[in-house]
Amino acid sequence: MIRPLRFVLLLAVSLAVGGCITVEVPLFGGNKWVEQVVYGQGDAKILMLELGGTLSTKGDAGRFGFGGRASIVARVREQLERAAHDDEIKALLLRIDSPGGTVIASEILYREILRYKHETKVPVVAQFMGMAASGGYYVAMAADEVRAYPSAVTGSIGVIMAGVNVAGLLDKIGVANQSLTTGAFKDAGSPLRPMRSEERAQLQTILDDLFQSFLDVVDEGRPELDRAAIEKLADGRIYSAKQAQEAGLVDALGDLPEAVTATLERAGLEQARLVVYHKGNDPHENLYSGETQSPAPNGLLEMVQGVGRPAFLYMWVPW
Repeated sequence: MIRPLRFVLLLAVSLAVGGCITVEVPLFGGNKWVEQVVYGQGDAKILMLELGGTLSTKGDAGRFGFGGRASIVARVREQLERAAHDDEIKALLLRIDSPGGTVIASEILYREILRYKHETKVPVVAQFMGMAASGGYYVAMAADEVRAYPSAVTGSIGVIMAGVNVAGLLDKIGVANQSLTTGAFKDAGSPLRPMRSEERAQLQTILDDLFQSFLDVVDEGRPELDRAAIEKLADGRIYSAKQAQEAGLVDALGDLPEAVTATLERAGLEQARLVVYHKGNDPHENLYSGETQSPAPNGLLEMVQGVGRPAFLYMWVPW
């Protein structure tokens, strides 16, 4: 059986060779980034990066192999590389609407933005849209200023390894676990049997280490807060934008145009063009175009759809 994408490629080649028609097949990641002005004017530029949805290193293959997108990590890396070669870009605005995601994706995004800021010496402002929880907040710690819509929610500072135990269900339907391992901890966390206390304790040590790394990032990004205050705030709960501002997790409340004004001030500019990068078939019409929908996560379902494998998560996953 010929795979859909291979079939289309063969069809395109056959038609081209036969002189019938020329077909352009949009391959995954094949088209280039295009710059578009969505707001403002002037000689200088502010680049707006969108960080929306689940943060993962996994791309989206699209339906039937078409319309796929590279992972958010890959997209941000590509855009920052392009921006680094544009001397007209004087600031970076992060538009964040995310419940977080995997630990590794959150860390990579944070480090890439921080690296870009240090290498280019441009200011970075983060603007929270509807949600910037857990990994979404982690990434924002690379910014010089953190802002939020008054109706946004944020926080959820912590780590989770989601899991279930279906052993009882398997017993009822006559299915037995017969996994073989080379060590007592090799299948720790398996949903096919209850977790032993020593396994739970060992896995908890990993979560604790990752949690300390999260606290270190917040400590670095919010120098006005002492470590004790951060630890008190980092019990996993989410905060309203107002609560976050009062606690010192957010600098200011306001909308996206106000975030642009704040970014101009950070860059010492009176005016600038706000630009975005997009693929050729995904144009942006205005300041809010291209915003990724970020519905409330749904526990394991969100993990499976957005991450695709068991993982340690900086993510808000209410059950």
